[in-house]
Amino acid sequence: MAAKKAAKKTAKKKAAPKIKDPVFETVKIERDKGITFLIMNRPEKRNAMSPQLHMDMNDAIDYLSIDPATDVLVVTGAGKAFSAGQDIKLYFRGTADDPAARAKARRASNAWRWQKLSRFPKPTIAMVNGFCFGGAFTQVCACDFAIASNTATFGLSEVNWGIIPGGIVSWNVVQVMNYRNAVYYATTGEPFNGKRATEIGMVNKSVPAGKLKAEVMKLARLMQQKSPAAVRYTKEAIRSVRFMNEPEAADYLNAKSDALKHVDKEDSRGQGMSQFLDEKSYRPGLGHFERRNKG
Repeated sequence: MAAKKAAKKTAKKKAAPKIKDPVFETVKIERDKGITFLIMNRPEKRNAMSPQLHMDMNDAIDYLSIDPATDVLVVTGAGKAFSAGQDIKLYFRGTADDPAARAKARRASNAWRWQKLSRFPKPTIAMVNGFCFGGAFTQVCACDFAIASNTATFGLSEVNWGIIPGGIVSWNVVQVMNYRNAVYYATTGEPFNGKRATEIGMVNKSVPAGKLKAEVMKLARLMQQKSPAAVRYTKEAIRSVRFMNEPEAADYLNAKSDALKHVDKEDSRGQGMSQFLDEKSYRPGLGHFERRNKG
């Protein structure tokens, strides 16, 4: 009995200290053993993106990009929506007579939704739990992976109120959809659900709403088991080569591969090769090596 009490005391002493994250007005951070949820938190407005939300997300991503306790980042929305897009009243009309405020909001909006999120050093997953309209397409496209509820509702609704999918939304959708579908949904404004989003390449997969978080966590836990350096360099390579011709891609990928050998503190290549060739403990085509040296 005494031994059990002593063991419990020791476990408590060794438990990692609780992380005190910054508090934001329109954004929440929640954690689950290395999986960090970055949550747009204006549920009463279906997480429509106000200038303040853009500032908060911008700061939160900066903070989490160098956070050692974050292995995988999940971007989602509070309540029953992912995001209804830009807040028309606050983002557009609210800054119409203030060019400085409009420019500041635009810079923050573009920075976090694409520039920072698409280059985030850890794996990123968009968890699309409900409405996803207009400008919210950008952060879905920026994430490495996207999983949606079957009943999530997507829509490029800009045409319905007389504008184009601006910012870089039009560019984003033709990166993930084919041309025909991008033109169709952008010019009709017709909404589509999570199942259709999977069919046209907007998301990786869709699942019943009640299983959405479990599916996201399953993918996040899988990514936790991979070599962080290999994952980071792989996703950077895949994003970059899309805009290169073949000789440029070959040179870039050779250089990227060489660079990985020097930055990978775990020596993933050496561990994997040894476990496959010498120990015969795994097969690369069917799974990953066991990470024994975690840097």
